[in-house]
Amino acid sequence: MDTALPFNNNEPVNQQIYRLMRKDIVECAIAPGKLLSEKDIAARFAVSRQPVREAFIKLAEAGLVQILPQRGTFVMRISAKRVADARFIRQAMECAIARRAALNITERHIMLLEHNLHRQELAAQNQQVREFFSLDDDFHRLLTGIADCPLAWDIIESIKATMDRVRFLSLGQVSPPQSLISQHYKIFDGVKARDADAAEQAMRDHLQELIFSITPISQQNSDWFDDK
Repeated sequence: MDTALPFNNNEPVNQQIYRLMRKDIVECAIAPGKLLSEKDIAARFAVSRQPVREAFIKLAEAGLVQILPQRGTFVMRISAKRVADARFIRQAMECAIARRAALNITERHIMLLEHNLHRQELAAQNQQVREFFSLDDDFHRLLTGIADCPLAWDIIESIKATMDRVRFLSLGQVSPPQSLISQHYKIFDGVKARDADAAEQAMRDHLQELIFSITPISQQNSDWFDDK
Protein backbone atom coordinates (compact mmCIF):
# COMPACT_ATOMS: atom_id res chain seq x y z
CA MET A 1 0.00 0.00 0.00
CA ASP A 2 1.32 3.48 -0.89
CA THR A 3 2.12 5.76 2.04
CA ALA A 4 1.87 9.35 0.83
CA LEU A 5 4.11 11.71 2.74
CA PRO A 6 2.36 14.28 4.93
CA PHE A 7 2.34 17.68 3.26
CA ASN A 8 5.07 19.74 4.91
CA ASN A 9 6.26 22.94 3.31
CA ASN A 10 8.94 23.38 5.95
CA GLU A 11 10.86 20.24 5.02
CA PRO A 12 12.02 19.11 1.56
CA VAL A 13 10.54 15.83 0.31
CA ASN A 14 13.95 14.15 0.17
CA GLN A 15 14.52 15.02 3.85
CA GLN A 16 11.18 13.50 4.80
CA ILE A 17 11.98 10.30 2.93
CA TYR A 18 15.45 10.18 4.49
CA ARG A 19 14.01 10.59 7.98
CA LEU A 20 11.42 7.84 7.49
CA MET A 21 13.89 5.43 5.85
CA ARG A 22 16.46 6.13 8.59
CA LYS A 23 13.84 5.26 11.19
CA ASP A 24 12.97 1.99 9.41
CA ILE A 25 16.63 0.95 9.23
CA VAL A 26 17.51 1.99 12.79
CA GLU A 27 14.44 0.21 14.20
CA CYS A 28 15.30 -2.98 12.31
CA ALA A 29 12.24 -2.86 10.06
CA ILE A 30 14.70 -3.14 7.16
CA ALA A 31 17.49 -5.67 7.70
CA PRO A 32 21.15 -5.40 6.65
CA GLY A 33 21.79 -6.63 3.14
CA LYS A 34 18.35 -5.63 1.92
CA LEU A 35 18.28 -4.27 -1.62
CA LEU A 36 16.39 -0.96 -1.71
CA SER A 37 14.46 -0.16 -4.86
CA GLU A 38 14.10 3.48 -5.92
CA LYS A 39 10.98 2.53 -7.86
CA ASP A 40 9.32 0.72 -4.94
CA ILE A 41 10.09 3.43 -2.41
CA ALA A 42 8.93 6.16 -4.79
CA ALA A 43 5.65 4.23 -5.16
CA ARG A 44 5.39 3.73 -1.40
CA PHE A 45 5.56 7.46 -0.74
CA ALA A 46 3.83 8.54 -3.97
CA VAL A 47 6.76 10.67 -5.15
CA SER A 48 9.15 10.72 -8.10
CA ARG A 49 12.46 8.86 -8.02
CA GLN A 50 14.61 12.00 -7.68
CA PRO A 51 13.90 12.72 -3.97
CA VAL A 52 14.33 9.01 -3.24
CA ARG A 53 17.74 9.07 -4.92
CA GLU A 54 18.69 12.14 -2.85
CA ALA A 55 17.51 10.40 0.33
CA PHE A 56 19.68 7.38 -0.53
CA ILE A 57 22.74 9.67 -0.75
CA LYS A 58 22.01 11.05 2.74
CA LEU A 59 21.54 7.51 4.08
CA ALA A 60 24.91 6.58 2.58
CA GLU A 61 26.52 9.59 4.28
CA ALA A 62 25.02 8.39 7.58
CA GLY A 63 26.60 4.96 7.08
CA LEU A 64 23.27 3.15 6.71
CA VAL A 65 23.34 2.17 3.03
CA GLN A 66 25.90 1.48 0.34
CA ILE A 67 25.27 2.65 -3.21
CA LEU A 68 26.91 0.33 -5.75
CA PRO A 69 26.84 1.52 -9.39
CA GLN A 70 25.06 -0.91 -11.69
CA ARG A 71 24.10 -3.09 -8.72
CA GLY A 72 21.83 -1.00 -6.53
CA THR A 73 21.54 0.36 -3.00
CA PHE A 74 21.94 -2.03 -0.09
CA VAL A 75 21.39 -1.59 3.65
CA MET A 76 24.81 -1.88 5.28
CA ARG A 77 25.75 -4.24 8.05
CA ILE A 78 26.59 -2.57 11.36
CA SER A 79 30.21 -1.48 11.64
CA ALA A 80 31.51 -1.94 15.19
CA LYS A 81 34.31 0.54 14.42
CA ARG A 82 31.86 3.19 13.24
CA VAL A 83 29.74 2.64 16.36
CA ALA A 84 32.81 3.06 18.59
CA ASP A 85 33.90 6.22 16.78
CA ALA A 86 30.42 7.76 17.01
CA ARG A 87 30.19 6.94 20.71
CA PHE A 88 33.59 8.54 21.35
CA ILE A 89 32.62 11.75 19.54
CA ARG A 90 29.17 11.86 21.10
CA GLN A 91 30.57 11.39 24.60
CA ALA A 92 33.04 14.24 24.16
CA MET A 93 30.30 16.57 22.98
CA GLU A 94 27.57 15.56 25.41
CA CYS A 95 29.79 15.71 28.48
CA ALA A 96 30.47 19.35 27.59
CA ILE A 97 26.74 19.85 26.99
CA ALA A 98 25.92 18.42 30.43
CA ARG A 99 28.37 20.82 32.07
CA ARG A 100 26.91 23.85 30.33
CA ALA A 101 23.33 22.69 30.95
CA ALA A 102 24.12 22.55 34.68
CA LEU A 103 25.09 26.23 34.52
CA ASN A 104 22.09 27.31 32.41
CA ILE A 105 19.29 25.29 34.06
CA THR A 106 16.06 27.12 34.97
CA GLU A 107 12.83 26.02 36.63
CA ARG A 108 11.18 25.73 33.22
CA HIS A 109 13.99 23.49 32.01
CA ILE A 110 13.60 21.30 35.10
CA MET A 111 9.87 20.90 34.36
CA LEU A 112 10.60 19.92 30.74
CA LEU A 113 13.15 17.30 31.78
CA GLU A 114 10.88 15.90 34.52
CA HIS A 115 8.01 15.61 32.03
CA ASN A 116 10.24 13.76 29.59
CA LEU A 117 11.48 11.38 32.30
CA HIS A 118 7.93 10.66 33.42
CA ARG A 119 6.97 9.80 29.84
CA GLN A 120 10.03 7.54 29.60
CA GLU A 121 8.83 5.64 32.68
CA LEU A 122 5.33 5.23 31.23
CA ALA A 123 6.74 3.98 27.91
CA ALA A 124 8.95 1.47 29.74
CA GLN A 125 6.08 0.26 31.92
CA ASN A 126 3.88 -0.23 28.85
CA GLN A 127 6.72 -1.88 26.89
CA GLN A 128 6.50 0.78 24.18
CA VAL A 129 10.03 0.33 22.89
CA ARG A 130 9.82 2.73 19.95
CA GLU A 131 8.22 5.42 22.11
CA PHE A 132 10.95 5.04 24.73
CA PHE A 133 13.64 5.16 22.03
CA SER A 134 12.24 8.48 20.77
CA LEU A 135 11.92 9.92 24.28
CA ASP A 136 15.53 8.94 25.02
CA ASP A 137 16.63 11.07 22.08
CA ASP A 138 14.33 13.89 23.20
CA PHE A 139 15.99 13.89 26.65
CA HIS A 140 19.42 14.41 25.11
CA ARG A 141 18.06 16.99 22.67
CA LEU A 142 16.52 18.93 25.57
CA LEU A 143 19.88 19.06 27.33
CA THR A 144 21.46 20.45 24.17
CA GLY A 145 18.78 23.15 24.09
CA ILE A 146 19.37 23.97 27.75
CA ALA A 147 23.08 24.31 26.97
CA ASP A 148 22.01 26.77 24.25
CA CYS A 149 23.87 24.95 21.51
CA PRO A 150 21.32 23.43 19.10
CA LEU A 151 24.01 23.00 16.44
CA ALA A 152 25.60 20.38 18.69
CA TRP A 153 22.52 18.17 18.36
CA ASP A 154 22.56 18.54 14.57
CA ILE A 155 26.13 17.23 14.57
CA ILE A 156 25.33 14.40 16.99
CA GLU A 157 22.29 13.42 14.93
CA SER A 158 24.41 13.29 11.78
CA ILE A 159 26.93 10.79 13.23
CA LYS A 160 24.86 8.51 15.44
CA ALA A 161 22.71 6.54 12.99
CA THR A 162 24.84 3.36 13.18
CA MET A 163 25.09 3.79 16.96
CA ASP A 164 21.29 4.05 17.11
CA ARG A 165 20.90 0.62 15.51
CA VAL A 166 22.86 -0.94 18.39
CA ARG A 167 20.91 1.15 20.91
CA PHE A 168 17.62 -0.12 19.52
CA LEU A 169 18.75 -3.76 19.46
CA SER A 170 19.96 -3.47 23.07
CA LEU A 171 16.60 -2.34 24.45
CA GLY A 172 15.90 -5.70 26.00
CA GLN A 173 17.97 -7.76 28.38
CA VAL A 174 21.25 -6.03 27.48
CA SER A 175 20.23 -2.42 28.23
CA PRO A 176 16.65 -2.46 29.52
CA PRO A 177 14.84 0.90 29.49
CA GLN A 178 14.57 1.04 33.28
CA SER A 179 18.35 0.89 33.59
CA LEU A 180 18.71 3.73 31.08
CA ILE A 181 16.06 5.77 32.89
CA SER A 182 18.05 5.45 36.12
CA GLN A 183 21.09 6.78 34.28
CA HIS A 184 19.02 9.65 32.87
CA TYR A 185 17.89 10.55 36.39
CA LYS A 186 21.52 10.75 37.54
CA ILE A 187 22.24 13.19 34.72
CA PHE A 188 19.10 15.13 35.62
CA ASP A 189 20.04 15.25 39.31
CA GLY A 190 23.47 16.66 38.49
CA VAL A 191 22.07 19.27 36.12
CA LYS A 192 19.25 20.24 38.50
CA ALA A 193 21.72 20.67 41.38
CA ARG A 194 23.90 22.85 39.12
CA ASP A 195 26.73 20.42 39.81
CA ALA A 196 28.65 20.46 36.53
CA ASP A 197 31.11 17.77 37.65
CA ALA A 198 28.32 15.38 38.66
CA ALA A 199 26.36 16.06 35.48
CA GLU A 200 29.41 15.41 33.31
CA GLN A 201 30.32 12.18 35.12
CA ALA A 202 26.74 10.90 34.93
CA MET A 203 26.69 11.61 31.18
CA ARG A 204 30.05 9.89 30.72
CA ASP A 205 28.84 6.79 32.58
CA HIS A 206 25.61 6.76 30.57
CA LEU A 207 27.27 6.93 27.17
CA GLN A 208 29.77 4.23 28.13
CA GLU A 209 26.80 1.84 28.29
CA LEU A 210 27.30 1.16 24.59
CA ILE A 211 30.83 -0.15 25.22
CA PHE A 212 29.37 -2.98 27.30
CA SER A 213 26.32 -3.65 25.13
CA ILE A 214 27.87 -3.90 21.67
CA THR A 215 29.63 -7.26 22.30
CA PRO A 216 26.53 -9.22 23.42
CA ILE A 217 24.42 -7.52 20.75
CA SER A 218 26.90 -8.42 17.99
CA GLN A 219 27.04 -12.02 19.29
CA GLN A 220 23.24 -12.29 19.27
CA ASN A 221 22.98 -10.76 15.79
CA SER A 222 26.24 -11.82 14.14
CA ASP A 223 24.77 -11.69 10.62
CA TRP A 224 23.94 -8.02 11.16
CA PHE A 225 27.50 -6.96 11.99
CA ASP A 226 30.63 -6.21 10.02
CA ASP A 227 34.16 -6.54 11.41
CA LYS A 228 35.16 -3.21 9.83
